[in-house]
Amino acid sequence: MSVLYSIILAGGSGSRLWPLSREMYPKQMFKIEDEYTLFQQTFLRLASVTDDKNIITTTNVKHISAIKEQLKIIQNKFCRNREYKVLSEPICKNTAPALSIAVKYIHDIKHFNNDEPVILALPSDHIIHDRETFAQLIEKGISLAKNGYIVSFSTKTKEINENFGYIKTRKNPKISEIEKSALKVVSFIEKPSKKEIEEKLKGSIYINTGIYMFTAKTFLSEIAKCSKEIYKIIKDEEIKSSIPSISLNQYEKMPEISVDYALMEKTKKLVTIPFDIKWQDIGSWDVIYEIGKKDKKGNYVTGNVFDIDSKNSLIYSTSKLVATMGLDNAVVVETEDAVLVCDKNEINGVKNIYKKLNGKNSSAKEIHKTVYRPWGYYTVLEDGKGFLTKCITVNPDSKLSLQRHKYRSEHWIILEGKATVIKGDETIVLESGESIDIAAQEIHSLQNLEKEQLKVLEVQQGEILDENDIERIQDIYGRV
Repeated sequence: MSVLYSIILAGGSGSRLWPLSREMYPKQMFKIEDEYTLFQQTFLRLASVTDDKNIITTTNVKHISAIKEQLKIIQNKFCRNREYKVLSEPICKNTAPALSIAVKYIHDIKHFNNDEPVILALPSDHIIHDRETFAQLIEKGISLAKNGYIVSFSTKTKEINENFGYIKTRKNPKISEIEKSALKVVSFIEKPSKKEIEEKLKGSIYINTGIYMFTAKTFLSEIAKCSKEIYKIIKDEEIKSSIPSISLNQYEKMPEISVDYALMEKTKKLVTIPFDIKWQDIGSWDVIYEIGKKDKKGNYVTGNVFDIDSKNSLIYSTSKLVATMGLDNAVVVETEDAVLVCDKNEINGVKNIYKKLNGKNSSAKEIHKTVYRPWGYYTVLEDGKGFLTKCITVNPDSKLSLQRHKYRSEHWIILEGKATVIKGDETIVLESGESIDIAAQEIHSLQNLEKEQLKVLEVQQGEILDENDIERIQDIYGRV
């Protein structure tokens, strides 16, 4: 299926999976019941239906390093000697602007002669294990897309969930002639209330999965009709591979809206292909509970947990010992710096906690104690007035940017491995147990040129201890 291009939407924050999912390292970056992360699973699933060089990921600038690192793992695993394309938005504006710039990019670089690109667009946080049936399903949509339809893929619903979009359908002879399993969408409502479902969606209804197929020409034409604000900005804009892929001045004019509200609720060209393969949108902790392996008492337990007599509960530990007793239908999630405890029936309210943290404790909303970077990761051990300590892990053959800090000095102690340190005009090699001081304003870099991990204890001192206090001078990851 060489005519097919794919877009992975990987810029979301995963607010309903807080505190595991954070703004700077959201749910699609995590492994959930699989050896690969949700994002990697999505990429590999797409590689079964199209040439992997035609898979384009769109994400936010703050996630681009993590996405590229995850793609690098796929490249190494399957010996792929190619660089996968990643487009980046300068700020979060939801899926309609993100998808629009990706479609415009594909249209501009792939539109030649009469070979109009067919595009499959999907979120990065789904689980679909049956790749063969998925491939067959996608193949059914190509003819419909080539005939000018926007194809959604939907599934039957067992119970009402207000986090999904719902589709009401009917048969249409013209559509059935192209693909017999396809149905005309009569109405589409994104995240309706139960009352709206009862009043407006009686009859043959399906859950929209958020997986869409269309030609670039159809998408851009329908965006021009249904969301003029978006089309006005992108129609003459050049979308580049640089970071970000569109200027902030232009992008911040975009409405903050999902493609479901901006286009799918309004277009007259929407059709759907229902399917019955097992599909999971990993959107909240109740879904994690549903897909997870449970014990005899109905508990889904992960990590360092000691439980007595609990039942029907989710207990999730990432680091500390979590001891529980006599819980029933509860959710307990522990991370290094936050703990969530709630009734399983109230789990959808987690997104409200996430929103309220915005002003009260933004660090718990944005980042974990462990923060991933393209060169490795660091864990904040302790911080206080005028000091902060980290354990830094640098991957083999990796290096931090050549940089300096205006407000802080740093003291590095080599815990494990061999460090190559750039300090001013000097290059210094340090072994385990040795240390070095980096003064404020001093140009420096920490590098691991070896084949084993490097671990360094860093002690920062200064009046401002902030990741924004980094002036990058050179960077192999393109962050200058």
